[in-house]
Amino acid sequence: MQRSKQVSESIELGILLTLAGGFMDAYSFVCRGGVFANVQTGNILLFGLHLSAGEFSQAFEFFLPILMFSIGIALVALIRYPLRNFRKIHWRQIAILFEASILLLVAFIPQSNNLLANNLISFACGVQAESFRKIDGTPVATIMCTGNLRSAAQLICDSVYTKERSMMKRGLMFYFMIVIFTLGAVLGNLCVGLWRESAILAGAALLAAAFVLLLVRHDAE
Repeated sequence: MQRSKQVSESIELGILLTLAGGFMDAYSFVCRGGVFANVQTGNILLFGLHLSAGEFSQAFEFFLPILMFSIGIALVALIRYPLRNFRKIHWRQIAILFEASILLLVAFIPQSNNLLANNLISFACGVQAESFRKIDGTPVATIMCTGNLRSAAQLICDSVYTKERSMMKRGLMFYFMIVIFTLGAVLGNLCVGLWRESAILAGAALLAAAFVLLLVRHDAE
């Protein structure tokens, strides 16, 4: 498997973003009321359960992060094309700076307003999910693991039958990113134990490091 020529698809950037993804999920769960802000499947399920029970105010609380995640994706989709040929700064650099700024804001939101904090994290995750979708040309999620787990198992099993080493390498890469996500969650939990709400600043620092890496060169897309 050839290494990607685009820094936005490099394994180094993928590691930083996946660490941040695991960090944000652990932070929202441990520090912000037991909520997984990254993945919206649980929120959609709970939204439906509360809706069916006639608990509309509770349902709305689970609808908001779904909406914010979607808005984050839509925002990136809207800015990507107008800024595609902008030479001074790449649109992905703008996206990651914006995401880091959101996490910086979350650090100063008190526990009494966890709903706002989790919605902002969901928004940031939507931005990241849409901005960085590949590693070495392979679609990889940096904010969740379920799809990566499926792809890893499929590719490794396929490689047994096809004898293609590239499939095995790609499958192992997916497992590697799952390990990185787990390490991000471990780091998030440790930081919350030390700094509580302010721990998310470490997640912002990971994104800042990713921004510095993106400064190496502008991607073509």
